[in-house]
Amino acid sequence: MQKNLVIVESPAKAKTIEKFLGKDFKVMSSYGHIRDLKKKAFSIDLAHDFKPEYEIPADKRSLVSQLKEEAAKADTVWLASDEDREGEAIAWHLYEVLKLNPEHTKRIVFHEITKSAILNAIEHPRHIDLNLVDAQQARRVLDRIVGFELSPVLWRKVKPALSAGRVQSVAVRLIVEREREINAFKSEAAYRVTALFLVPDADGKQTELKAELSRRFKTKAEAQQFLEHCRSAQFAISDITTRPLRKSPSAPFTTSTLQQEAARKLGFTVAQTMMVAQRLYESGMITYMRTDSVNLSEFAIHSSREAITRLMGERYVCTRHFATRTKGAQEAHEAIRPTNMDNPKIDGTHQEKRLYELIWKRTIASQMADAELEKTTVTISIGGQSDTFTATGEVVKFDGFLRVYRDSLDEESDMHEDEAGLLPPLKKGQKLACSEITATERFSQHPPRYTEASLVRKLEELGIGRPSTYAPTISTIQQREYVVKGDKPGEERTYDVLCLRDGKLTDTQGTEMAGAEKAKLLPTDTGLVVNDFLTEYFPDILDYNFTATVEKQFDEIAEGEKKWTGVLHTFYNKFHPSVESTLAAKSPHKAGERILGKEPKTGKQVSVKIGRFGPMAQIGAAGEDEKPRFAQLRKDQSIETITLEEVLDLFKLPRTLGDYDGQPVTVGAGRFGPYVHGHGIYVTLPKEMDPLAITLEEAVGLLKGKMEAEAKRHIKKFDEEPELEIMNGRYGPYIAYKGNNYKIPAGIEPADLSLASCLELVKLQAEKVSTRKKRTPKAAAGKEEKTSKTKTTKA
Repeated sequence: MQKNLVIVESPAKAKTIEKFLGKDFKVMSSYGHIRDLKKKAFSIDLAHDFKPEYEIPADKRSLVSQLKEEAAKADTVWLASDEDREGEAIAWHLYEVLKLNPEHTKRIVFHEITKSAILNAIEHPRHIDLNLVDAQQARRVLDRIVGFELSPVLWRKVKPALSAGRVQSVAVRLIVEREREINAFKSEAAYRVTALFLVPDADGKQTELKAELSRRFKTKAEAQQFLEHCRSAQFAISDITTRPLRKSPSAPFTTSTLQQEAARKLGFTVAQTMMVAQRLYESGMITYMRTDSVNLSEFAIHSSREAITRLMGERYVCTRHFATRTKGAQEAHEAIRPTNMDNPKIDGTHQEKRLYELIWKRTIASQMADAELEKTTVTISIGGQSDTFTATGEVVKFDGFLRVYRDSLDEESDMHEDEAGLLPPLKKGQKLACSEITATERFSQHPPRYTEASLVRKLEELGIGRPSTYAPTISTIQQREYVVKGDKPGEERTYDVLCLRDGKLTDTQGTEMAGAEKAKLLPTDTGLVVNDFLTEYFPDILDYNFTATVEKQFDEIAEGEKKWTGVLHTFYNKFHPSVESTLAAKSPHKAGERILGKEPKTGKQVSVKIGRFGPMAQIGAAGEDEKPRFAQLRKDQSIETITLEEVLDLFKLPRTLGDYDGQPVTVGAGRFGPYVHGHGIYVTLPKEMDPLAITLEEAVGLLKGKMEAEAKRHIKKFDEEPELEIMNGRYGPYIAYKGNNYKIPAGIEPADLSLASCLELVKLQAEKVSTRKKRTPKAAAGKEEKTSKTKTTKA
């Protein structure tokens, strides 16, 4: 009989832990949750206090049997899943399903996978915290209720196959509101005035000093009048102030700040950051990666101090204790940090190395001295004017933490890196010669669209979601196609430039690309319509305060201050009647439908709405003698902003362009955009081609190109075996036979193969596949550890 069985939720974690424990311990993985609510059923017994109806998924049954078998053999079973609510729930499900004996079962937690942490956890076991389990169940059940009851409403009122989620819907609302704010934004122009002054140095050489006027002019006339005055004005230094500045480092990483900084500095998506961080945690490199705490343990502070002293000297050390402001930062007890501060670098994949280095630098910097700077501000008077020019310079006296780490600031921040550098030697009262003054027309900018990182920050700021929910929320709203990540092309814009040089005033124009944005979260038409519908009929679900209040209630359940069933009763008693009344409500129009006007020729109604395959335009209405006509909107069009004229253009398709080899060639609009059709072949139109302007010759060229490409794909056929063909694919020639593909070995000329040779190759490769599949489940289970790298962990 084995003495100890340790169960963790991830095979990678199991592998790391196994290295620290002796032969008396066997470590196995549950591969995430071993049971959950049924996928296609409501699975909540409303009549019995929202009792969840759990099931073991088919793909976990064999694993559960193995775990039961091993647990029965062990003297003690150690449940070692993660220390957050989800991990506590996994431990509880294991306890229940495996029918473990409470006297021989121990719960252990640790926030880093190191030998000392694991051994310490084993010395200090505890019981399963049922308050944490209840908090996880409350979230799971409430989200199932929302999803299961709201989705059918969306199917009936908006479009089939839609779904809704509590936190996801609020995230979509933020993105929709920002988009509308941008659409409503009116840009205002103002003139920014800068000047170049010449300052002689000790050697008689001239040094340029750049300064900016302390205000901006609203009109071109005001800017022109100011420059005219400056023709004969005298310039002098009226004041010089120098003051010391100190910059302090940021706190160590939480889940949210790591996601934001990895996005800005490394270009990682939120999901990518969490995936790489989980690998680092499971291999023992960093502490637990789902946390809203900025606290560091005394061990981490001490080892950081030693590492800083060794690498940079005593002067760079400054011990700090950061306080966590988030109420109940119970998701973990420490910030994200390296487990060994002596290692600035690790072995691993390129992504793992980069993320680890970022975490190491941020942690080390948090325990380093302030940076000391000196900022000089020079005020330059203009003779006969109350306005002044200002020049600034900054000198780093002691780099402190900046030696290791600089925070990156995204475009949503009002702060900016000071571009000021060194100033030439100057003294008060000194006269200055002006070489050039320029007034440039600048335009106010609309608020930036959300990136994944800035959306995480906003959700955290509003108290919506928790560290474990940010990444799945952002992934889900993109998978459901309520939001897409994309680029917005800029628009060319002209601006005026007035320049006074050598007493001459010139008036020129420049051009710039304005408003271009990359990798931003953009609402789709479906996202807009679903958001508007839910906001109208279920305002509570999309209310920011309500969603944040629910999160606080989950925290209170976790602390044992509230009963989870009571929270659900309060929610359901208000929510369910709203669902029933919304389903019963009748509306003359489909949700999101816009009536744009009438078709000039027929007088029929023209409208846009969400159809089965996405946004579409319609001429006519159901119930009329003549059936309505439909057209898909182009990808760059939106039902919210499209005009009547643009919709009528869509109905100019399909167009018949003429004949080619006795058959008509047409251009039409389909689900995936405009296309050319002829001789049974469809070719998608390139982006640069206008379907309303394409000529017959251009269309024939596209069809010929497709025909030639198709001809090259088909190398050889056999009349005796019509189901077999030698094809040319993306990765080279292959044999296609009865729905399967078979490789042609290198060195064989495909065109020379006979039917018999082809069938022989098919037979050989089919036999290899068959041999691999014959491995018994027991043999496969025995190789669990070897194949663990290919498994994915449900986090």
